[in-house]
Amino acid sequence: MDISRRRFFKPSLRNNTEPHLPWLKQPEQFTRDCTRCGKCVESCETNIIALGDGGFPTVHFEKDECTFCYQCADVCPENLFLDRSLPPWNIKASIADSCLANKNVECRSCSESCEPMAIQFKLQVGKVAEPRLSLEDCSGCGACVSVCPTSSIKVSNVNQNEKSYVSE
Repeated sequence: MDISRRRFFKPSLRNNTEPHLPWLKQPEQFTRDCTRCGKCVESCETNIIALGDGGFPTVHFEKDECTFCYQCADVCPENLFLDRSLPPWNIKASIADSCLANKNVECRSCSESCEPMAIQFKLQVGKVAEPRLSLEDCSGCGACVSVCPTSSIKVSNVNQNEKSYVSE
């Protein structure tokens, strides 16, 4: 299948905010270099890697989190991945206004699943506690995404020019 025509209509991965696989050397060239063999999908211990558009693997945090096991990189027959000692990716969580805490409903599912404790709740008088997200502490693992009852948390590529709902 020649996907060069499809690329004309589809935005490049450079502009895409959806996370792809961790430790990619050149995410913007991923669709050019990936052979779509599916070995990374088979090896993912949390089953968050699935074949997406065009048969290319993508991460789906709605299912579970990335444990940074590096198995996707180990089984890949291509030279697409960085060394495990480097940071896996530049993605972070963001919390939308649809968060239950903004509607004065108590919910702390995200912080309970956040191992690096990047999501904390700040107590307030007369209201439920509000979420506070520390981008410095966020690993981009996505553990907070699948547990959110309102799908208010997204994990995406960090773009320095964009403002996101992140409380200090």
